[in-house]
Amino acid sequence: MKIRSFRLGMLRIPLKTPFKTALRTVEQVEDVVFALETDDGHVGHGSAPATAAITGDTHGSIIDALRGYIGPRLVGGDIAQLNTLVASVQGALQRNTSAKAAAEIALHDLWGQLHGAPLYLLLGGGDPKLETDITISVDSIDKMVADSLDALARGFTSLKVKVGKDMATDIERMRAVHDTVAGRALLRLDANQGWTAREAIHAIRTLEDAGVRMELVEQPVKAHDIDGLREVTANVHTPVMADESAFGPRETIELLRTRAADIVNIKLMKAGGISNALKMADIAAVQGGECMMGCMLESPIGVTAAAHVAVARATTITKIDLDGPSLCTINPVHGTTRFHEAEIVLGDGPGLGIGKIDGIEWLSA
Repeated sequence: MKIRSFRLGMLRIPLKTPFKTALRTVEQVEDVVFALETDDGHVGHGSAPATAAITGDTHGSIIDALRGYIGPRLVGGDIAQLNTLVASVQGALQRNTSAKAAAEIALHDLWGQLHGAPLYLLLGGGDPKLETDITISVDSIDKMVADSLDALARGFTSLKVKVGKDMATDIERMRAVHDTVAGRALLRLDANQGWTAREAIHAIRTLEDAGVRMELVEQPVKAHDIDGLREVTANVHTPVMADESAFGPRETIELLRTRAADIVNIKLMKAGGISNALKMADIAAVQGGECMMGCMLESPIGVTAAAHVAVARATTITKIDLDGPSLCTINPVHGTTRFHEAEIVLGDGPGLGIGKIDGIEWLSA
């Protein structure tokens, strides 16, 4: 099975409600789609959203990287030589992790199709059922409480609560949500780099002293502030998770070795694809740490790939934040993976099990 050509397109999916964090507000998913076509008629799909505030990648940069650097390197390659193709993707250019992730997802999709098996089985197997949390966007207290109640009614038992705009209000937001859902859902607090180390310690301790129980606090300080992250981790009881501070294997080693964080959030778009995501999980296993499998605000293509990795490394990836499809009004991807509210069930289709995808706007060569 050899790669004959590639195509690029855009996939847009409206959200049920605007997605608000300390960094941005988004009203629809907008993914670049990367499709690899083989000489025997198979198609592998990958995708990547623009997350300039996090990865530095825009739609334009993702398209340019795939069209001008990564895609041409893959044409003529043999899917059976997956490691060689992955190395070609990673060596095509510096950074550009989202474009690399889209290419690796498409390659792994074809690799699964070559062997006639779901990707997670080829990566080691596991229980093909996951339960994801859902994001409660930062908003007025009343709106966040209402959104939390709606999530409970939809069957979610883990809520990822976005804060980080104003510390005093953030504390009140979290207390209100906790009082609403206590005993019915786990709470994960995500500050999205919104606090200083001193503010984070004060806020978390205040919540702890008030009886607010949180499963974890995600990225309380700026991504580059590893000393601050370590200070927070050492001075609160609640486990601290690194997100923007942990892009790949190197950061994972350092964060866990120096106890700067208790948990690492793996995202394919940060890691540059499946190969580095697997390394991150394996490093955490050696270091005795835990991981979350997360996603950007992205389509079911990339989320499906992340779910396969999470299933195959379930002993280390103990927490799931793959709510992208649950936040969208529709799922345009027809395949064997089933997304239903909190439940994700991987099917037995080869590769990612993706069939038809509605609504792709294919770009000119």
